[in-house]
Amino acid sequence: MKVIKAIYNFIVGDMIILVGIIITMIILILISNLTSLAALRVASAIILVVAVLLVLTATLYREARGNRL
Repeated sequence: MKVIKAIYNFIVGDMIILVGIIITMIILILISNLTSLAALRVASAIILVVAVLLVLTATLYREARGNRL
């Protein structure tokens, strides 16, 4: 179990980052595969950048406040 936790902490470092990026990737996959969301394909890069910035800001804010999950 220590090895798995060490690998997780090395690669991700925080659960908010992991969950946020996974949700972002799921949304981008849905945009690229569903025809009803075809209009959003143009903004996929912007959505990715904004989502990553929001996730990193949320993590930084939580760290600055000193809260740990």
